[in-house]
Amino acid sequence: MNLNSAMLSQPAPRASTEPSLRQTLAIVLASYLVFFLVLRFVSGSFSMVGGPVGDNGAYEEVASAICHWRFSGVVVKQFWGLAYAIAAVCFTTGMSERAGLVFTCIVSSLVAVTLCHRMWGGWITLFFALLNFEWFQRSLLGGAEPLFVALILACFFVLRRAKWAGSALFGALATVVRPFGVFALAGLGLELLWKKKYREFALATAISLVIGAAYAWPVARYLGSPFANVTLYKQNDWHRGSPFTFPLLAILRDTFPINAPLTNLALTWGWILFVLLGLAVAILRKDLISYGAKYPAEICFVLLYCTAVYTYNAPGWSRGDFPRFVIPVVPWTFVFLKPYLPARRWVIAILTVITPTLAAASAVGIRNVMGMLLKN
Repeated sequence: MNLNSAMLSQPAPRASTEPSLRQTLAIVLASYLVFFLVLRFVSGSFSMVGGPVGDNGAYEEVASAICHWRFSGVVVKQFWGLAYAIAAVCFTTGMSERAGLVFTCIVSSLVAVTLCHRMWGGWITLFFALLNFEWFQRSLLGGAEPLFVALILACFFVLRRAKWAGSALFGALATVVRPFGVFALAGLGLELLWKKKYREFALATAISLVIGAAYAWPVARYLGSPFANVTLYKQNDWHRGSPFTFPLLAILRDTFPINAPLTNLALTWGWILFVLLGLAVAILRKDLISYGAKYPAEICFVLLYCTAVYTYNAPGWSRGDFPRFVIPVVPWTFVFLKPYLPARRWVIAILTVITPTLAAASAVGIRNVMGMLLKN
């Protein structure tokens, strides 16, 4: 056997191989189990799962109204896309709204992980799924982000296969879950126009309008305006002002004077700077141009979405909820930073335990957990 054949017969180093989809899902499920075990230990129960956390009550209220098609007294600012998904689950399985919420979020989370793996491989997927506390909390306690991310990734996954109608469908459905989904539709439309696919552009536009009209009709009929959700956001979050301002201005206003715990400031500003770092690296390495040439709709979405979250003018939310707001573009941030990621299995093993532990403790409250530990 010569030297070349001997080298070819040697297996590749294990650390360099991408985790398979089965391995990735197993790791993610293990991290979810850690989260639930720690949550049970530090809180004494599972009452937070699908309970009064974030906007869960609002989504469950709308889901119940949809199931019975009775909207009297229902005034909810959140977009109703997640509530429709919960209602569909409840109608087909007989689950309660609370159980339907948890089921929808966990399944959506795993679908998002699967699509992420299909698009970028195991390392990107695992860092995306294991590093953000908010992703754990929204996936396992309840929230719109898992369904929104799953639909956004589905939009671009089918777009890569030139299925324009399917891409428009998923993008439109994402928009009725979270309004920033419109940036995915904008990216799709611009790509179709750039490629001079005018017929496909017209079809995608028609699909989006049909989904939008189907969503707006009950909102207009029972809340008095097809833009009732937007009006309520303007009253409650934007304080009757503009939803956007100069980059970082609202974030800085929410930071100074410093009245938040230092751990919270470190976490939120860590994500604010991390995503900016990913964009800066992509620009300096010209990856933004090369990636955009191959996937223009995705880059359009990332740039529009990042512009929106860095200029979002919601006092009390712009900084504090930034790690949640930025979740949909985190996979692309890791794509841009992939050459610098510690793609090692021992790193993933540590994250599988440490991050869900801290995420569960954060959900209960770090101070509450520390007080309980010191008391015991």
